[in-house]
Amino acid sequence: MKYRLYKPDDFDALYAIETVCFEPPLRFERAYLRQLTRARNSATWVAEENDGKPVGFAVVEWRPARGGRVAGYIATIEVLPEHRRVGAGGALLGRAEVSAREAGADAIWLHVDARNEVARRLYEKHGYTEAGASENFYGPGQGARILVKDLAKDVGKRAE
Repeated sequence: MKYRLYKPDDFDALYAIETVCFEPPLRFERAYLRQLTRARNSATWVAEENDGKPVGFAVVEWRPARGGRVAGYIATIEVLPEHRRVGAGGALLGRAEVSAREAGADAIWLHVDARNEVARRLYEKHGYTEAGASENFYGPGQGARILVKDLAKDVGKRAE
């Protein structure tokens, strides 16, 4: 597996991954995903097979926070089902964290479906802790857990 930053030519392949990974109403609209990938305050990492075919991606944003700080937010991490459980999600997460840190973020957070134990374990394995919940975040009766990580503890880590 190889990892690299997004190029505009990747968009259709990434949106195809989005359609496999999420059903409406959880699926991002094309325009919203395009907005995320183009934003100046974001980075999109792509996981691809050795032949160059994208099989996953992650989008991280960063924004000013209280007290002059900067906070990162993982907007999404998606990996095609046949490429899961081989480390791609964790590798994408690590690269997203590095991008946020390099943008000045000293903390990063995300929402994860409260029922998605696999994703929660992945984030916890990478140092995320629960900081709250958001009822109905994904729709009626579909709550999310809010997880956070202190990036200041990981100073010096770089994307490979």
